[in-house]
Amino acid sequence: MSDIRSRAAAALSEGVLPWRTRLYRYFFYGWRFRDADNGSRLERAAALRHNLNQAQWLPTYLRRWAASGAVLLWLQSLTERLWGDSVPSAVLAIALILVMMYLMITVICWAFLQAGRQSRK
Repeated sequence: MSDIRSRAAAALSEGVLPWRTRLYRYFFYGWRFRDADNGSRLERAAALRHNLNQAQWLPTYLRRWAASGAVLLWLQSLTERLWGDSVPSAVLAIALILVMMYLMITVICWAFLQAGRQSRK
């Protein structure tokens, strides 16, 4: 386990992220934002400004998840057509529901951050 951590630390120091980290960052945007609920007033204001600036990346993540959802929808309809009422079709349908929920939450967060950006101008 320490060998994996040492290789990961060496890769980070060289500026190359591990594949797993790159995949996570490609699909999930939480690493871009700071906690605006803790710290002093000045730290919270700085975190909020940072988050408002990072909101510009949310449409990119929305497109990525929408494309993933489209692929899941295609796979789900294909498996349902080929195998009828099958477990893989149901699993893909559940995955599609989770993608839709993720998209809705991201749209809501983006809308609130956009409204905050507009009120600051």
